[in-house]
Amino acid sequence: MEIKRPISKQPLPDHARKVFSGKIFDVYQWDQVMYDGTTRVFEKIKRLDTVVVIPVLDDGTILLIEQEQPGTKVYISACGGHIEPGEDVLDAAKRELLEEVGYHADEYVLWKAIMPSTKTDQVTFYFIAKGCKKVAEQELDGGEKITTKQVTFNEFLQLARKERFMEKEPIADLYEALLDPEQYAKTKELFSPKNNLNMLG
Repeated sequence: MEIKRPISKQPLPDHARKVFSGKIFDVYQWDQVMYDGTTRVFEKIKRLDTVVVIPVLDDGTILLIEQEQPGTKVYISACGGHIEPGEDVLDAAKRELLEEVGYHADEYVLWKAIMPSTKTDQVTFYFIAKGCKKVAEQELDGGEKITTKQVTFNEFLQLARKERFMEKEPIADLYEALLDPEQYAKTKELFSPKNNLNMLG
């Protein structure tokens, strides 16, 4: 299955010029004609796309991580990181799962692909990984401290209410599942150990 990158609601125009190259962010500017005929300088940030991987174990529990990085407090998140230049999206998801928790997954479900801000050209691809098995030890970089944390599906939904839960984009989905029985059933099926929804090998 081809994984398509969402298009920004305010695409970066062809005539935009890069005015800053950073380690993480690049900044682009362009002249934009306004409705009254005047011209203003618009800006947009560009950075590498990312993957987020939520592993579901065979017993139905969800494997999350408690992570600390320099300058941050300990927070809860899923596995994930940048997609390297030229790297396939699914390959990046597999790599991050292996590096951060040492797991291999038989199947991947693409849950959502989000470009949350019109001012930032960056997509986050959310995967649910199933058929997960521990195959290796973690391979963390020098700026990561990671321990694993298994939670039930109901505990996972409740994380939407926790300040230290880092995955902000799915919070609306988790709240909807908490409040709507029909959506609860659909979301629980999505996070079941096995199903046949949009499976990627």
